[in-house]
Amino acid sequence: MADLFALWRKKIDVNSKLAVEAYQREIPDFRRLANNPSAHAGMVDFAAFLRRRSIGLIAESSPFTSADLGMLTAVGHERGAKGVSLASQRQVLLLHTSLMMREVHELARPQDGDAVMRALRWLPELAATSHVAYTSGYLGGLANALPVIDRVRLLVDALLVDDPLAVDMGRQLQLAVPRDGVVIVARVRGDIDPPRATLTKDLLAQHWIPCSWTAPDEFVALVGATARDTAEERAAQVASDFRTAVGLPCGVGAAPGRIGDLASAVAQARQVSRVAPVRPNGATAFYRADLFAELGAVRVPAVDRWLRDLVAQLAKGPELVTTLDAFYRNDLSRLRTAAALHVHPRTLDYRLQRARELTGLDPVSVRGVRVLSTAVARALAAPPE
Repeated sequence: MADLFALWRKKIDVNSKLAVEAYQREIPDFRRLANNPSAHAGMVDFAAFLRRRSIGLIAESSPFTSADLGMLTAVGHERGAKGVSLASQRQVLLLHTSLMMREVHELARPQDGDAVMRALRWLPELAATSHVAYTSGYLGGLANALPVIDRVRLLVDALLVDDPLAVDMGRQLQLAVPRDGVVIVARVRGDIDPPRATLTKDLLAQHWIPCSWTAPDEFVALVGATARDTAEERAAQVASDFRTAVGLPCGVGAAPGRIGDLASAVAQARQVSRVAPVRPNGATAFYRADLFAELGAVRVPAVDRWLRDLVAQLAKGPELVTTLDAFYRNDLSRLRTAAALHVHPRTLDYRLQRARELTGLDPVSVRGVRVLSTAVARALAAPPE
């Protein structure tokens, strides 16, 4: 009676064709590739090669040889060069492993216990090794198919969903992906004039960090420390350079993040960016600790409406929002605030008095500072979505 591996070998041709049919059915990129008869035949041949080698190696309890890995790398390179997407290449690897596992279970008989256990032990190990080789080739092929800016965008996409492949993608780009760093999210107000690709190229030329547009009005970057600057210092510089390049007011949120858990950091930075003050000149990277009152207010509609009502009262006076913003940014210093606003200290005193008359809050009292600074920040924030 034939053993499990002999039965499995007899099914190689049938299973290979079924596998390619599954790729076509479930993965659009492979459906596109398989429209070419030559490419379709190549896919079937490669599926058969993988099965033949895997079955033989499992039977011998042996790993892939260097020649096998070279073949896998070459096929991965070819797929990358043809523009197969990152999601598709990940999906085909998972689907291949799943199909191989299913083939074992479909063929297994009661007397095949030892062979099944050997297959279940070796299949994951062979899959892991083959995935590394295939992916290495894929990333190399992708370098020939896509411009750098698009590959950086794919890297950012991978980082934002905590894809383990992101580190390899960064290495392929010779772009260091920091283990710990700061995520910044810049939200732009207004119509962007320079092409977004040009803006990204400029930032890459200046800083060579993972950065990309993730929405028409949103730019994301991951910044790490250098021997000279902390991650926070570099994040502040990137925010400033981005503001200069885009030429428009923008609110910038920032959050500390670590590779493998960046999704939560991006979510936090995005929340901060939505309540961050947007000033005509310059851009500051704000953290949650800087705007915790604003973050709390925006979650309570009644409080947010009350703050906006205060802002409406301030609008009845002479540049009171701008004045209070400068006053609080200069730590309540009358002289520094007057200098920043280019007005006489008495003019500043008059404006502060008007703010008190219109709102009933003394701008220098503890309550006034707490309430009015939050109201001013909400007034300067980018409009809610």
